[in-house]
Formats: sequence, C-alpha cells, structure tokens
Amino acid sequence: MENSRIWFDGKITDYDDVKVPLLTHSLQYGSGIFEGIRAYDAGGRAAVFRLDEHVDRFMRSARIYRMPLSSTRDEIRQGIIDVVRENNYKSCYIRPFAFFNDDRISLQTKGKKVSVAVVGVPYNNYFGDASNKGVTCKVAGWRRINSDILPIQAKASGNYLNSVAAIGEADAAGFDEAILLSRNGYIAEGPGENIFLVKDGKLATPGLESDILFGITRFSLIELAGKMGIEVTERQIHRDELYTCDEAFFCGTAAEVTPIVNVDGIPVGDGKPGQITDKIGKKFIGVVSGREKEFLHWLTFVK
Repeated sequence: MENSRIWFDGKITDYDDVKVPLLTHSLQYGSGIFEGIRAYDAGGRAAVFRLDEHVDRFMRSARIYRMPLSSTRDEIRQGIIDVVRENNYKSCYIRPFAFFNDDRISLQTKGKKVSVAVVGVPYNNYFGDASNKGVTCKVAGWRRINSDILPIQAKASGNYLNSVAAIGEADAAGFDEAILLSRNGYIAEGPGENIFLVKDGKLATPGLESDILFGITRFSLIELAGKMGIEVTERQIHRDELYTCDEAFFCGTAAEVTPIVNVDGIPVGDGKPGQITDKIGKKFIGVVSGREKEFLHWLTFVK
C-alpha cells in the first residue's frame, strides 16, 4: 500500500496519511460496512464491474445499520472511479468502507461520526493457483448466521466473524475453504462466496431462504447461464448433494468462478474442474474484460 492514493471523507489523500484512533467503535465492535468491487483491464482501460449495483448495496447496508454517511451515493461512486484513476490501475480490487470514527467507549452509535473510505489494491486470484485447479472444502461445524441474529443482507464487518471461524476450522483440517450450512441444515454459501452445483447439465444454487448474501457475481452468473442455455434453479440444497453432484464452484468478487474439486475428502465428480464450470468461468472473464459486447453495460470504464 506504500505510495497508494485513497479517497477518504470526500478527498483524495495518501494511504499512509490517514490515522484512525485505536479505540474506534468499528474496530472494537465490528460495526463497519463495506463492499468488494473489481476493476479489470479491458483493452488497456480499467473497467469497473457492476459499479452501480455495488454502490447501491453499500447504501442499503448503511441504511440497515442506521449509518448517516458523510458522503452521498454519487460522491462515493465518483470516489471509486477517482481512486482507480489516481493510482493508474488497470486491474485492481476496490474496497469502499464506512465506519463509526469515534473512540468513545460505548455500544451506542447515535451521534457518532461516520467516515467513508475507498481503497484500491492490485489484485490477482483469491485462491492463488487453486483458482484454476480447484479448491478443497470442508463443511463447517459453524452454521451461517441468519436474519434472526443479524441483518444478513448488509455487508457488515462483524458478520464476517462467522466466516473467520469457518475458515479457521477448514484450514486446521487441511482444506482450502469452508462451506457453511443454513440454520436448517441446507447448503448456504462459502465464507466469502456464493456456491453453485452442477447436476445433469443443470445449475442449482441456494436461494434467500438459505440465509445467503445475494451476491452481485451470483446474479450475474445466473443471467449469463440463461443466455448460454444452461438451466438454473434457486432452491434449498441438501448437504449430501455436495457429494453426488457432477461439478461445483464458488463465485464472488474475489473468487470470480472457482471450481470445487473435493468436499470433506470426497471428490466432486471426477475430482477435477468440470466442463460447465470452465465454460461459465471463461464466459465471465470475457464479460469483465470487455470482450462480450452484449454485457458492456455492466462495465464502467475509467478514462
């Protein structure tokens, strides 16, 4: 992050110049909200994938947690573009983040200052080499949080302690990633990804009733699959379907389309990335790289 330029409370500044008190409310209690956004090199220009959808979800998260943002939607949107431009990024991961910038010891948030930051970092693959060869997964003992506990449609920092616990369990057991179940025992999602299963050439993915975050990459892939003539069903998915499906994959801003090749020590299909997963993954990369003209409206080019 050295020499990186960020957007903080409405102004472009140096990353190293921003100071936040150690006792900041959102650091102590996990009360921040955030987004994960990608910009891709599309013919030599940076193209931000589904920028407006991400900014809209950011604003919804703030509303759910009663955060009076110090910047408007349009200012935050422009701040994201400015960060990409200021750093001359062609490809990067972008993190808008809002937090209660107040170090008074209290759970109360009323009257506390809210700061908004946008940070961009060069980025490649979330799972490294495994992004292509496929990841191994463990079904977590921890269940996915649900709306009886916390607002699951808000991308809030504290929500992801659930994910941190699941990842730690999977890592300790020698797996690359975790899969969380809903409170009713159906497949929900990965710690930071949505999940799809392939059976007999058709896709299935958990729906809202399984306590998932409605991922932007997820609904993009549902639309893409439909255009490709691949049937998609949103439904409750039993855990044992992980062991009997032909293919499975994660999707998300960081994960993009990542094959799942083993769950709980049982190979998924033949234990290799599947053909449909590969086909959808290549289609997605074509879209975000600006090669699919039909989907150029999903990209915001930074001039």
